[in-house]
Amino acid sequence: MTLNVLIDILVFAAFVVAVVALGLYKSRGENGSEGYFLAGRGLTWWLIGISLIAANISTEQFVGMSGSASGLSGLAIASYEWMAAITLVFVAFLFLPKFLKSGMYTVPQFLEYRFDALSRSVMSFMMVVVLVLVNITAVIYSGATVADTVFGHSADLPIDLDVATCCWAIGLIAAVYVCAGGLKACAWADLLQGTALIAGGALIAYFAFDAFAARPVAEIATTAAVSPETLSSLSDAGVFEKFFKLNTDKLTMFLPADHPEVPWTALIIGLWIPNFYYWGFNQYIIQRTLGASSLAEGQKGVIFAASLKLIIPFIIVIPGIIAFNLFAADQAKSAMNDQKILATNAGSYSIVYFDMMEAMKTPVTAKDTVARFTYTIQKSEAPSKVAVISEAEAGALYDSYKAAKADGSLAKVRFEYDDGWAKTHGGENGPKVLVDRWNQKHAATNGGGDAVVKKLYGYKYDSAFGLLISKVLPEGFGMRGFIFAALLGAVVSSLAAMLNAASTIFTIDIYKKFIVPSAGDKHQVLVGRIAVIVFAIIGCIVAPMLANPKLGGVFTFIQEFQGYLSPGILAVFIFGMFSKRAPRFSGAIGILTSPIVYGFLQWQFGDIAFLNRMAITFACSLGIMATLTLAKPLKQDIEMPVNTSMDLSSSTGAKIGGAAVLAISALLYFIFSGLWF
Repeated sequence: MTLNVLIDILVFAAFVVAVVALGLYKSRGENGSEGYFLAGRGLTWWLIGISLIAANISTEQFVGMSGSASGLSGLAIASYEWMAAITLVFVAFLFLPKFLKSGMYTVPQFLEYRFDALSRSVMSFMMVVVLVLVNITAVIYSGATVADTVFGHSADLPIDLDVATCCWAIGLIAAVYVCAGGLKACAWADLLQGTALIAGGALIAYFAFDAFAARPVAEIATTAAVSPETLSSLSDAGVFEKFFKLNTDKLTMFLPADHPEVPWTALIIGLWIPNFYYWGFNQYIIQRTLGASSLAEGQKGVIFAASLKLIIPFIIVIPGIIAFNLFAADQAKSAMNDQKILATNAGSYSIVYFDMMEAMKTPVTAKDTVARFTYTIQKSEAPSKVAVISEAEAGALYDSYKAAKADGSLAKVRFEYDDGWAKTHGGENGPKVLVDRWNQKHAATNGGGDAVVKKLYGYKYDSAFGLLISKVLPEGFGMRGFIFAALLGAVVSSLAAMLNAASTIFTIDIYKKFIVPSAGDKHQVLVGRIAVIVFAIIGCIVAPMLANPKLGGVFTFIQEFQGYLSPGILAVFIFGMFSKRAPRFSGAIGILTSPIVYGFLQWQFGDIAFLNRMAITFACSLGIMATLTLAKPLKQDIEMPVNTSMDLSSSTGAKIGGAAVLAISALLYFIFSGLWF
């Protein structure tokens, strides 16, 4: 074990111990249900703000968002952050006053106040199921994958880690301080982890720009569409001028309507639905604000979080763009290696190659096949050849091709590819030409029937963040250990927030409501702690199953299942808050409409984009509730409970800060509108 590796491990371990110790120390003495589930309603604004960010940011942002920035979306992916900042302003002044005024512990509890017990029960059950089987398992798995990538099978470690082992380690760390200290332990642990996240992201951004400045313009220009005139003008340019001019195509917030990730239409409709649900009605997020000592503290905390959201793209998204500038060749190599997996399942253009060889009456040999799947990787020192498959694998691949052709399944395969794949596999006789010919041929052969669609990628964009860590951070000083600790800390923070939220909903909305209504404070805390342990165990057992490629990846897995829940819940809350005569029974109907409509759309119209399916489902839930209200309105307004023990005065400072957040958000969209560079 080298000294640098030892330092990294010690820094990592020290950080983990400090996080757990601080959470447990600060939460001592919080034994009642309000103390355990809501931190005794004593959280200050700065603790709320940083805790919201720590609970929110995980590997999804650092890996997924930086990957999207590196690839298809560029800066436009920052809309998930900047629109969140705008959403948080509305949460602070429209939703939070109503929540704190009612004195509620959980989001479903509010539905009973406004609608009925059935609405509360339906939402509670659905949220616990989704939190445990979707959110918790996904966070555990994504964190374990990162840990396995960093530490797994390392010669420098005394033990051999795998994904399953990492799942149990992450689940155990989060369960320990949540079980022992509840929300207060989570909030104080988040203070360290959230601060480390922002500091770590800033470090990576700094060193990314430093590496970008040192790289010759001619090398970077291969990853950007720039004219020779622009290229020559940048020989003596500063780092920021060079960055902006070389990445003009990626520095816009408004992408075409047919863009697969962030079309400009989503900024008008689609993105608002998951944003308002996530920040306003998602228990593991809003629970931080329910623990505020006053409405003013809660509002200031939410606005503080909104201001931090404005910063996040500069430490995650921008470095992702730089990663493609610096390491496009490495990302291409990773994608080529991934094609190996696809090829063995007759899922890459390998089947096109074999078909072409047979049509030309050319003998197929393992050696020639390997040569076809050997690529030249351009390096600064010298190019090198990389073979995607071995001769033994080539033979097995050919056998797989023949079997698929014999049973007729080969004719059902058609291909899609991104711009990066077209660029890296072009040429007069290149794979792109072969794939296009294959699609034309088999479109007719298949008779217009359902086809098996295989997507080909030229670059593995999700490797962007890992490449930045491994290639731009200097060795020594424990810096990589700190970054790894911050990243896994983000995972643990999100997991702890979800475990705490799931146990709170189960204890308050299910156990005390239906199983043991007489349960006192100590009894509820005990049940909450048992629930944390049980949910963590379930998550650790299920999490490794997410490695199944049929699930489409963690991000897709979360998106699809949240689509069943979030549109209906958002519709019911919005309608219930601002429609004084909506009948009580309409709440449960509005929530149940969501999985029915979304499931139908996914079944019958699977090609409709995820965000568009959510928008349609949201509109249907609203439409049904409006119809029920017109048909059978309440005769008088519902009287909501009032929490007289809390100061419900609004914060003037939060109002000024909220206005500033909205103004800065508008300015950022204006600056990056694509009109200026």
